[in-house]
Amino acid sequence: MSGVFCTQRNLFGGAIVSNFPLRFEDVSNIRQVPDHQEVFVDPTRDESLIFELLDLKTDVADHGSATWFLQDLANEQDAEGTMVLEQSGVFEAGGLRLRNNPAIINTAVGQMAISKGRQGREAQNLVKVYLANLRLKDAATDVLVTAYEPMLINPLSESAATVGAGLAVPAAQSGRLPMAEVFKSAVSSFKVNDWSLFGASL
Repeated sequence: MSGVFCTQRNLFGGAIVSNFPLRFEDVSNIRQVPDHQEVFVDPTRDESLIFELLDLKTDVADHGSATWFLQDLANEQDAEGTMVLEQSGVFEAGGLRLRNNPAIINTAVGQMAISKGRQGREAQNLVKVYLANLRLKDAATDVLVTAYEPMLINPLSESAATVGAGLAVPAAQSGRLPMAEVFKSAVSSFKVNDWSLFGASL
């Protein structure tokens, strides 16, 4: 049942911490990951959790920012049939503040058909995507926390070899914390220990 419990995990060398299950393995142990990202996967379920630090998009409004990033992600991944299923209002993260200014959080949940790696559109999987945008304005940074949960695996996808084709088995059914809860835990426990990660002047 280790897949149910959330454990504090170090991100970016411990400058940031977040709580999520140990079943998510650090991809940087297997392949190179860009410096501005931390990527974790559960290969047995083809689920992934990504933390990304981006320059603040000053031209994107706080309200609906997560939806904007979700659409941007869909374009980047050449996704098809993208639908926004839910979006939150804007709220402050009281525990995440710099110079006494709290971070602003906005979330969105979408569904899209995307391919793995270099596979073509004929191998697209139907995936539910959870995205949180934590806006650290005083650090001029947009943090993205993105969770991917496959709903339907294409038989032509490379994922089919490890998790099987067809409808994905619900996480709870296999004794694991559902992705919606993993995402919620990762976002709500997100904490900056060392603000110098965002620039020497902070």
